[in-house]
Amino acid sequence: QVQLVESGGGLVQPGGSLRLSCAASGIRFDMYVMGWYRQAPGKQRELVASITSGVSTNYADSVKGRFIISRDTAKKTVYLQMNSLKPEDTAVYYCNARKIGTNLNSWGQGTQVTVSS
Repeated sequence: QVQLVESGGGLVQPGGSLRLSCAASGIRFDMYVMGWYRQAPGKQRELVASITSGVSTNYADSVKGRFIISRDTAKKTVYLQMNSLKPEDTAVYYCNARKIGTNLNSWGQGTQVTVSS
């Protein structure tokens, strides 16, 4: 059974930084593309960043140059370093695991990120 547990959200001022973590269990980590999505009130969930087992990365245009996704295979953990945060980054951030070659997706419970002065 796949389990994804996020941590690291919170309240931060504009221009500040946060690091999100997502610890995975119940999966063979190297067989999954890991990603971070977010959903703001009244908006659809959107991809923020993803990373393959070969550490190829993909970013939404809105976060390029500010966010960095990484993964630690030994710890089965994926991270999202968020810098230069803006109020429009405010959302619930969800960890996602997608098994390579399939449409099998698993989701974490979400962690709130609020950027406000």
